[in-house]
Amino acid sequence: MTNIPETGRNPRVQIRLVVIQVLVLSLLLTLGGRLWYLQIREGAAYAKEASGNHVQQVVEPAVRGSILDARGVALADNETRLVVSASRTDLLKMKDDGKEVLTKLAKVLGMTPKEVQEKVRLCDAKTPQPCWNGSPYQPIPITDEATPKQALQIRERAEDFPGITAEPEAVRRYPSPGKANTAQVLGYLSPVTDEEIKKAQNTNSPYLRSDQVGRSGLERQYDKALRGKAGVTRYEVDNLGRVIGQAEADPAHPGDNLVTSIDSRVQRIAEYQLNEAMKEARKQHDRNTGTNYKADSGAVVVMEAKTGRVVAMASNPTYDPNAWVGGISAKDYTRLTGKSSNYPLLNRAIQGQSAPGSIFKVIPTAAAVNAGYSFNGPYNCSSSYSIGGQVFKNFESQSHGAISLGRALEVSCDTVFYALSHEEWKRDGGTKPKKNANDWFYKTAHQFGLGKETGIDLPNEVTGRVPDRKWKLDYWKANKDVWCRTGKRNGSYAEKIAYENCLEGNRLRAGDSVNYSIGQGDTLVTPIQMATIYSAISNGGTLYNPSVGKAVISADGKTVTPIKPESHGKLPMTQKTRDEIDEALAGVATRGTAAWRFGGWPQDKIPMHAKTGTAEVYGKQTTSWFATYTKDYSIVMTISQGGTGSGASGPAVRNIYNALYGVSEDGDIDSKKALLPAPQKALPKVKTDGTIASPKVSKDPAKDQQAKKKDPNAPDPLQPATAAPPTPENRDTRRRRRRGSRRCLA
Repeated sequence: MTNIPETGRNPRVQIRLVVIQVLVLSLLLTLGGRLWYLQIREGAAYAKEASGNHVQQVVEPAVRGSILDARGVALADNETRLVVSASRTDLLKMKDDGKEVLTKLAKVLGMTPKEVQEKVRLCDAKTPQPCWNGSPYQPIPITDEATPKQALQIRERAEDFPGITAEPEAVRRYPSPGKANTAQVLGYLSPVTDEEIKKAQNTNSPYLRSDQVGRSGLERQYDKALRGKAGVTRYEVDNLGRVIGQAEADPAHPGDNLVTSIDSRVQRIAEYQLNEAMKEARKQHDRNTGTNYKADSGAVVVMEAKTGRVVAMASNPTYDPNAWVGGISAKDYTRLTGKSSNYPLLNRAIQGQSAPGSIFKVIPTAAAVNAGYSFNGPYNCSSSYSIGGQVFKNFESQSHGAISLGRALEVSCDTVFYALSHEEWKRDGGTKPKKNANDWFYKTAHQFGLGKETGIDLPNEVTGRVPDRKWKLDYWKANKDVWCRTGKRNGSYAEKIAYENCLEGNRLRAGDSVNYSIGQGDTLVTPIQMATIYSAISNGGTLYNPSVGKAVISADGKTVTPIKPESHGKLPMTQKTRDEIDEALAGVATRGTAAWRFGGWPQDKIPMHAKTGTAEVYGKQTTSWFATYTKDYSIVMTISQGGTGSGASGPAVRNIYNALYGVSEDGDIDSKKALLPAPQKALPKVKTDGTIASPKVSKDPAKDQQAKKKDPNAPDPLQPATAAPPTPENRDTRRRRRRGSRRCLA
């Protein structure tokens, strides 16, 4: 046996052992350091966060406040319904994304599987309605019209419907008291989105995922007050989800009630009369086009003259705001947003813009006086007025001789205003204006509040347009390329206009000023703007911000916050000029273009003032305007493609006044039949238990008005008048047709 000498350990093995020891020591040090960091340095923070993992929150939605009319009648409130909802989060955890569960649910609810599945899909740019545009983490309502039997089936077979709930919930309701729809004024609700939740996180009014928020109208304008504050109860749970105690609870606070200046009875009358006027206009023949008037849309505003508060505001076409409750269907969404329905979501009282026609003439009247012209004149009301080679005719080429500005308003003499505006245009330098041109006719319009918002407490109001020199230049810069590309010197009318605009569309031409002086051309106004102006003439000159909200009252009635009328200026005229215009507008109703619509009106007891207007719109039929006021109210109505001012809108406006003051067709006043002979001042009372004292509501005030006529055999005032006297406004269509082109290129 051979002996092998001991030579010691292998050096390589030794090195490996040392490296391993170092690695082990490093790992131990790292682990220890990390433990120190987590348990000592950041221990308190992580302990707090870990404790949160054992707290579950249960949200109790706040009951939304009611929207009331001036007498306390609910225009929007809440009702308890059985709501079936689906948790999208739970459905997506299933292998088939919950399709089987939703199919079972559809069978129970009497819906198709497709209808139910569309309800829970999320909205995006490519997904049409119906879809869910709220947070994907909150329960998505499938229906708010479940029967008790359906709800019981779902709850008793919970194992067949995971992620599905059936609970009674407070749901928004728009009751339309007395058939007063009020849709565009009220607006509608829809679920809060994740983006809105993030934006509101650091504000005084954060959103919860269960919140519904206002999207238009009063629901949006006063959303913060109406929404209230949801309650949150926090429960301590163990790691198995079992409740082991209650941590804390924040009680829910119901939303405040909004009292409006709307009177639901007058609102119904206004809606009914507007609709009937449009229906009647469609029966009338338009000699210019050879067809009947289309009367495709319209609006009416009834306003308190001394405060600017809106008593009624109607827009047609309209819709049922209840269509949005519980999620809107694809059919309803298409109908409300499609061109074929003419966009009923638009509130045409504040968003409908058109040329005002002759109701605009109160503005150039004030402008002429401000420019130094005498109100009494005399001014030549000639049969026509020429600018270069263009002839502008007065109605039916009729001449009234030398008259005052007041008489020019009464008979709506265009040529008087043509001449005044043309003279001022020349004084200011014509197409080469002076450095400090006065531009009285345009400046005065801005001072009347045109070309900007009135400040009404409704969202998305439009500004209208005053086509002054600045607008003309800006508009030319924006459209020059298109005009120069499409314009033709010897083309169609539109091509000729484009050609002229390409060359000198940046210049304010004589024809522009002439058309502007009678409310034509590029001038645009809204009904709310004109109601504000005529209210200001009535009250002595104060331009009020129109308002619908009158007061905010807490749910228990203990806190009342009035919404006081606010003014944005005074009419740019002296008291003397105001009185002269006031007298002239009274003359319009008694001996001028509106006299045939106010026959028998008790002028000695309730002085009526009016101005008619028929505006021409290129490519469309004429727009009807009728502006009026008494000492209490102003009423302005317009009907697009409806014909003449007094012809289409006049009877409807007269009927609204009849209802307000209790005036019969023969002029007798019956105070018992008057709906609102003076504006409502007192606020409705909200009791401490949340109930609201409100009067009994008629089924339909509009039908009541028809039934209360003294003579049951009297002709319906909304029907065509027979043997109407040959007054100027009754021949307005022929007047406009004979005047010639509304534009002048001189």
